Formats: sequence, structure tokens, C-alpha cells
Amino acid sequence: MSLVRTDYSLQKHEWGDSRRQRLKLPKIGDIPQPTIDYEKLRMLCSIEGLKGRDHTESSEEAHQEFMRNYQEIFAKPPKKSGYPNHSEKRNEIKSSTASVTNRATGKTSEVLKPTSKEYPIDTVTHDIRDYMPLLHKQRKSEDPAHVRLDNLRTLRKLLRKLPFERSLPDIEKIFSILQTFDFFKDKIPPKVLRELCVVGVLEQWKEPGFTVFGKVGLHMVLRGAVKPITDPHLNESNEVPDSRSSTPLLPEDNEKELVAGDCFGTLVKVSREQGSKIFSVVTVQPNCEFLKISSTDYMRVIEQIKQREHTEKVNLLLSCGQYQMWPKQPVLKVAELIEWMSAPPNSLLVSEKYKAPYIGFIKSGVCHVLKQVEVMHTHPNGQREKKTKQVVVGKLKESQSFSELSVLLDEPIDCTILTDKNVELGIIRKERITELDDDTKKLFQQSAEPTFGNLKKSDIQEEYINQKLKSEWSQFKRGVVMDVINSRGIRPGYGKWSMSSGKDKM
Repeated sequence: MSLVRTDYSLQKHEWGDSRRQRLKLPKIGDIPQPTIDYEKLRMLCSIEGLKGRDHTESSEEAHQEFMRNYQEIFAKPPKKSGYPNHSEKRNEIKSSTASVTNRATGKTSEVLKPTSKEYPIDTVTHDIRDYMPLLHKQRKSEDPAHVRLDNLRTLRKLLRKLPFERSLPDIEKIFSILQTFDFFKDKIPPKVLRELCVVGVLEQWKEPGFTVFGKVGLHMVLRGAVKPITDPHLNESNEVPDSRSSTPLLPEDNEKELVAGDCFGTLVKVSREQGSKIFSVVTVQPNCEFLKISSTDYMRVIEQIKQREHTEKVNLLLSCGQYQMWPKQPVLKVAELIEWMSAPPNSLLVSEKYKAPYIGFIKSGVCHVLKQVEVMHTHPNGQREKKTKQVVVGKLKESQSFSELSVLLDEPIDCTILTDKNVELGIIRKERITELDDDTKKLFQQSAEPTFGNLKKSDIQEEYINQKLKSEWSQFKRGVVMDVINSRGIRPGYGKWSMSSGKDKM
């Protein structure tokens, strides 16, 4: 009897069999891709002269032709793209390739061409340095020299845009960079400098030896170096120089140079004869770049700011009710005397029984008006005496004015004004009132009224009593609430656990 080995792995199991196995289909990625392009193989085999049914051996020409093209029958594996399932991105990458030939092997390969905007996520790259900035924050050097160079580089980049192309963030960035330079920070007010950032342009001189005339505007060197011709080379005072004075020239052997970050020229117009070299320089290096603010643009910006402020002052004056019926000419005269002022909370503007130093017109914010009152104060020993207290009798809000009569009549004011929040106001100082004519002063006296001057002494005392009662009632309520809260809680120093309550029990 012979033994027969049975291979159960080859048996077919029925559906009811307990050893049933599920049918596993291969994944699409597991299916091997064809390695031979049969269409091209068929074309190669059809070359005339190859060995076959009609020819016992191949001809030399057919053999050479087959050997030159036989590599084409192998199918190329699909290239992995950085944009799976997006044909548009793959086409974009293919369009940005260039052919490069290796001299050693003679083979030609394709490489990616750099585009105008190239980010690691947009191109297929295997360099880890391209992805590290996306994972970690870049550390910027705190060295002042490196920060200065970085600011100049950023400034050159932003100034390449035309003035009408710059956005508000661009202007704010230019403003913040210019404030890091001493001349712009110390000599130009911030509100003027912010407007000049809009009109500033980039000026380029490609060759050395050219004369840059500084009398047409202010220049700051952004790149390269220049040598001043005259002394001084910069109008730091922003005042119009005397046109009759001569222009002092520096000797040719002068070795002083202005590098990136230095300024020359003037912001105000200089009336000199044509060809004058005042505030001029000569380029020393090629490809010099400057920030230029022309004198014409500067004067136009100054006029626009003055006109804007004057209009704002006129609107503030007309917003006060007593000045709305004034003629136009007196309003314009008074608006020319107004200066801007800001005060933080709890600032004393004017004090009762003292002469006011200025007339105030509130632009924004709230002020408390206080008046003095005499009250009887009782000491713990029962003795009574008179004391002077201050009581809040009202508030001054936007579009209200104060202390006109005190300044015009040179009299003490009858109330105290204290700011509640940040207050912005326009003021006319006492010494500038003399610039007004008599008619305008009379208009002031006819239109102005004492601040809360209609209050009687009895009204002020009654208001003080009411406020005092409210304060005492609030303190009483707070004391009762605190006693209730602390009566059940063990808190040292509070309720029945305080030292005073313990002594009372003893």
C-alpha cells in the first residue's frame, strides 16, 4: 500500500466550507506597468532587410538601423510630480524645463528653470534647505550694521514701485525705515514725513563721475558712494539759504565720501543762478541709487498739510454753537490762531479763582467741571469748622468751549476744569489774542458765556449734599454686603474673625 500526499492548498473550497477564503484583488499600484512599448517594437520589426521568413539573415543596414533605435521599445516609467492629480500643475512644471547636456557622458537631461516666483512648494526639489524655512522661523541678526543694510535693501525694493502703485502697508514700511535714520527722525515732523513717503522716488546713476545737483531736492544714498563738492552738502536747518552768498567749493583732493544712509541736498527751494553747485556731489562708484524727495513735492505737501489743518480748525470752531452765526472773515482769523493740544486723564486745564492761560475748544474727550463750596465739617471730638470742598457740577463734551471771558477780560475763571479721559482740544493762547481786531474781540464777548455761570450758591450746596448722601449710602451698602459675605467665611481680619470683634467679646 503506497502513501499519497495531498496538497490542500490546491483544492477548491466550496462556499459553505468553514475554511473559505475571501478573494483578494490586487491594488492598482501593485499592478506592474508594462516595460515594453509593443507599438514601437512592431515598427522596428517591420524594418526592411531584417532576418525573417523572407530573409535568412539580416542586412548590415537593417541591423545598424535596429541597433540605433532598439532602446525606444522600452517604456519609460511615469515621473512623479509634485502636483498629484493636477494636470495643470504638471504642465506648468514641464513648461519650465530646459535641456542640459553632460559633456562627460553626452547625455541630455531636463532641469527646472527658475521662475519669477519660485517657492519650495511650487517646484519639485529634493534639497532640504528649501523646506527648512517653512518649518522654523528665520532668525534675524540684531547687529545694527546688519539691520541698517537690511533696511536699505527693503527701501530700495519698495521705492522701485511708482508712487501711485504703493499700498498703505508699503508707505508705513517706508515711514518706519526712514525713522531709523537721524536726519528724518530729528529734522522732519512725523506727519510730514509720512506724507513725503508717498512722493519719494528712486533715482539711479549708472556711471561714476556724474554730478548730482542737490539743490533740487533731498537725496539719501541707498547704494554706492558719492563725494561732496561744496561745504555744506546738506541743508539741515530746512531754511532758505541766502541767495547772495557764494557757494564754497571743496578742494579736489577732498577724501570725504558719503555712503549708504548719508544725506545731501535740501528740502526747501534754493534760488540760485543756473549751474550753481550748492549741495551737489559727484558719484564715485557705478550704479549709485538715491532716495529723492524734490523740493517742489515738499512744498506742495507742506501746503496741503496746512490747508488740511486750517479746514479742521474752522470746522472745530463752527461746531461750537455760539460761533455758527459768525461771519466768515472773523472765523478764518480766529482759526489761524488755534493750536492743537492733547491732555491725559486727570489733567488740570484751568483752576477756579485763577486766570485762564488759554481759550479751549474741545475736539474729543470729556472734561469735568468743578466748583468750590463752603461746608461745615464735624471732627471726631465734636468740634465744627468751615472747609472748602469741590463738587462736580457738570461736564464739557465735544464741540464745547471754555474760558473765553476769562482770557478776553483778564479775569479769574469761576470754575475748575479737569479731564476725565484723553482729551484733544484746540487752544488760543492769551498772548495771541492781541492779534485779533477790536470787532472780533467784541464778537467773542457777545457770544461767550461763563461756564456754568447760571448756577447759584444754593444750587451748588444742594448738589454737594446730594453727592455726599449718595457716597455715604454707597459705602453703607458695601459695608453690609461685605459683612454678609465674610460672616460665614474664615478669613483672618474680616467678619467675626477680626481682631476688633474678638476684643469686643472679651
